[in-house]
Amino acid sequence: MAGEVAAAAAVATLPADPDLQAAAFFDVDNTMMRGASIYHFARGLATRGMFTSSDLMKFAVGQAVFRLRGNENPEHIAVARETALAFVAGSKVEDVVRLGEEIYDEEMSDRIWSGTRALAQSHLDAGQRVWLVTATPVELARVIAQRLGLTGALGTVAESRDGVYTGSLVGDLLHGPAKAEAVRALARREGLDLTRCTAYSDSANDLPMLSLVGHAVAINPDSELREHAKKHGWPIRDYRTGRKATLTALPIAAGLGAVAGGIAAGIALRRHYRST
Repeated sequence: MAGEVAAAAAVATLPADPDLQAAAFFDVDNTMMRGASIYHFARGLATRGMFTSSDLMKFAVGQAVFRLRGNENPEHIAVARETALAFVAGSKVEDVVRLGEEIYDEEMSDRIWSGTRALAQSHLDAGQRVWLVTATPVELARVIAQRLGLTGALGTVAESRDGVYTGSLVGDLLHGPAKAEAVRALARREGLDLTRCTAYSDSANDLPMLSLVGHAVAINPDSELREHAKKHGWPIRDYRTGRKATLTALPIAAGLGAVAGGIAAGIALRRHYRST
């Protein structure tokens, strides 16, 4: 359901000289961008004085377990879903988009991996459409895609009514197998030949998406994805420095960052709109 919803919400723009059957799909966190995009969004909110450090930690442990070691466990997914609902409940869509644009320019733009960005540009130059595919709320994902000049984004879709988020998701989190379903649904809608498409990710969680296309590339891979890529002859690109240290520290930092970011943003936005 999450994949179908994400594909239905996607808006595409064609290159000037399009290759209509091929496209590229990029994960965001630690693939296109250093760290977790939702955490960088929360940092931007913090500079605006919209939450405190005690707010950040209140619900962090459950989401950290989901991120780090319980990815497909239903209980952990339920916790992640609740965090996503907290992120947007009661917020105005237009304000989330505006804040996302501001904070991208302030906090995220200099965290884009130049190597990954160049790969995306090579697909655009070949006339192919380039999509971000992420569990991040689709509005923030679209901001990132627009700033990078990409085709569009597939992301988690939150329900809104009269321009205000209701606190419910349409479908579920765009995570794991749901990403593959979103890509498959988009391919049907856009007439893509998945055997001619390429997917990029840093995480073994995205193996369903990577295995769906004809060309898979591991970017800054975690240990499980690195081994899978070697076994299957997939290209590996690592743009990190001090790789051995990073391989150990990155999953923990990314997981806790996403936890803190999602919770903080939800608390901050709800407080902000209740006071206005």
